[in-house]
Amino acid sequence: MIGRSLAGDGDAFIEVICRHEVAIGAYLERRVGREAAEDLLGDVWVAAFASRGTYDRSFAGARPWLYGVALNRLRHYWRSRPAEDLVPDVTGLVNEWDPWPAVDMRVDAQTVLRAALAGLGSDEREVLTLVAGEDLTVADAARVLGIPAGTARRLLHQARAALRNAPEVAALLTELNSVKGSK
Repeated sequence: MIGRSLAGDGDAFIEVICRHEVAIGAYLERRVGREAAEDLLGDVWVAAFASRGTYDRSFAGARPWLYGVALNRLRHYWRSRPAEDLVPDVTGLVNEWDPWPAVDMRVDAQTVLRAALAGLGSDEREVLTLVAGEDLTVADAARVLGIPAGTARRLLHQARAALRNAPEVAALLTELNSVKGSK
């Protein structure tokens, strides 16, 4: 489709957008919140269209390339914002108040995982996010980040090991298992 777009088929790039806009939009929303993601998504398509000549046609799917374009737009966005503006507003993701104790457990789990993720290196966190959160293969995550696949595998292994060995995560898993066992 990218090749057809470069050859002058205007509908081909629209097809690329239609195929990938939900995944790329969701990725952006998870990273910066809905409002900023809507603006960034348009920037992603403009940047992708402008740089489509650099697309490596030896790869059949454009999805990892588009994640790379999106990540570059995110990085540009983050650099241009004051530090206090970088925390996304995720309050709209909560549908209603859940009064049961499971909510407390989820909040605790999220807090522990956020802290453990913050302890990872940025490259480890990016590979883990792309593989676990965006369902890309390790090879595709490597393409997004512009690193060799072996390096991406190593970074993913390091991230998983760091999370598995983090004392807070181990304590949380023990607590979750005890709650499951008592049911």
